[in-house]
Amino acid sequence: MPTESDTHYDPSLGNKFIFVTGGVMSGLGKGITAASTGRLLKNAGFDVTAVKIDPYLNVDAGTMNPYQHGEVYVLEDGGEVDLDLGNYERFLDIDMTSDHNITTGKTYQHVIEKERAGDYLGKTVQIIPHITDDIKRRIREAAKGTDVCIIEVGGTVGDIEGMPYLEALRQFAHEEPEENVLFTHVTLVPYSKNGEQKTKPTQHSVKEVRSIGLQPDVIVGRCEDRLDPETKEKIALFCDIPTEAVFSNPDVEDVYHVPLMVEDEGLDQYVLEHFGLADEALPEGERANDWREIVTTEKDGEIDIALVGKYDLEDAYMSIHESLKHAGFEIGVDVTVHWVAADELSEGHDGQLEGMDGVIVPGGFGMRGSEGKIRAVQYARENDVPFLGLCLGFQMAVVEYARNVLGFEGAHSAEMEEDTPHPVIDILPEQYEVEDMGGTMRLGEHTTVIEPETLAYDLYGDTSCSERHRHRYEVNPEYFDAFEDEPLVFSGTAGNRMEILELEEHPFFVGTQFHPEYTSRPGQPSPPFLGLVEAVIEESDDDDDTDPEATDTDAETEVTH
Repeated sequence: MPTESDTHYDPSLGNKFIFVTGGVMSGLGKGITAASTGRLLKNAGFDVTAVKIDPYLNVDAGTMNPYQHGEVYVLEDGGEVDLDLGNYERFLDIDMTSDHNITTGKTYQHVIEKERAGDYLGKTVQIIPHITDDIKRRIREAAKGTDVCIIEVGGTVGDIEGMPYLEALRQFAHEEPEENVLFTHVTLVPYSKNGEQKTKPTQHSVKEVRSIGLQPDVIVGRCEDRLDPETKEKIALFCDIPTEAVFSNPDVEDVYHVPLMVEDEGLDQYVLEHFGLADEALPEGERANDWREIVTTEKDGEIDIALVGKYDLEDAYMSIHESLKHAGFEIGVDVTVHWVAADELSEGHDGQLEGMDGVIVPGGFGMRGSEGKIRAVQYARENDVPFLGLCLGFQMAVVEYARNVLGFEGAHSAEMEEDTPHPVIDILPEQYEVEDMGGTMRLGEHTTVIEPETLAYDLYGDTSCSERHRHRYEVNPEYFDAFEDEPLVFSGTAGNRMEILELEEHPFFVGTQFHPEYTSRPGQPSPPFLGLVEAVIEESDDDDDTDPEATDTDAETEVTH
């Protein structure tokens, strides 16, 4: 909460709530709009948190295929949640909890458990008031201790599964003082064939919202370009809001530029005035400006990183993409990620890795693509290409080394091949009796002890680190002795559990059982990702120094391969 010396914020003003809904179509960027609004309010000196409402019946995102909802993002407390919470953590620079993700599965499960326990004796349990009351309770509890809570409602207005949530929001607005609640509606403003910005989709979407009993206070139009003044006026007229409450959210080169765009539009100032907080905020000249400085860093050169995975979908590996971007911000280079199909590599198509400056093998589950990932590890190891293996990537690095260096023919993970003669990766002992799939892995933040005088120690600058995990399998303790006195060393451990590996006399070869991508932030890049990008730059500089045809100018400016 802002201190008196910061903003003179009066706690008696109470929590402020911003509800963000979307219309016309999904995937418009409600989450980025919400996160950007929160970033600007944080810059103004307020404590901001966020809640993501997912109307699906799953209790959490843990059992979903990435093609359904993108990556499963893991929180510090072990919550497996929607990727939008990753955006909130990165934009707001906060650590969230499972309580900040509300799902229909969670809500109904809780209400039904209460009914079975007899808490509603004599009552008929219904959507209203029992489900809606539980939704409101969850929002208020997540908002405790902060000034502003931003609540994004997943899906689009009109979806049948979202109706209880919109009704809960209507009740919420009825219960709270008018100045404490603001409704933001994000809609699509497409172009006609003759280049005219069309407002009819927005009009119909707002009509749907109003039929439920909600009146948007702010409308954000997603369009290729900024909204024309006439477009804003037309939306304001037909949607019954002031023209100054209509904002543009045009396509930008990078999602991290969205806060800058909506700030230029004046969204933050309008929100502050609506809440009566304009006088409580830091003066504009004193507001934090580090975000703008970080995301607009001038880039000098470009590097190419191969991401060897199963899914040709950026959202499936969003946190990895963002972590590489954060490392690029720090060093001042553009990082281009090239997806390489692990399935194809299993057939020997190493040519897809030629010319890549670095290789990442990400986490995942199942047999498909595992042989390709092992081949990618081998390529990086044998060709001195900087390599980072994450979770399953870490495990496949162990398998590859066991097969091709230690000579353990047929070595594999027991997850992929139950009858392997050398299960160098085996199931965690505590998983033997586990039957349920949801929420039963080794999840959340755990501490790793790091050996001094190792690359891992250089990366983290400490003898320990705390990172987030999501796995059922580990390096088999029965094979620890086989790796003693090997160039491949385990430099990070958690008790009898191997957490970090590295390969001596290699430009950069690191694997982590944990997922460092989940804690990376703009301005605070993940150490393994920063180390990978730095190693690529160093290798590029070394190549330029040894190239007799390279000029001094080339060595200074050419990073691209």
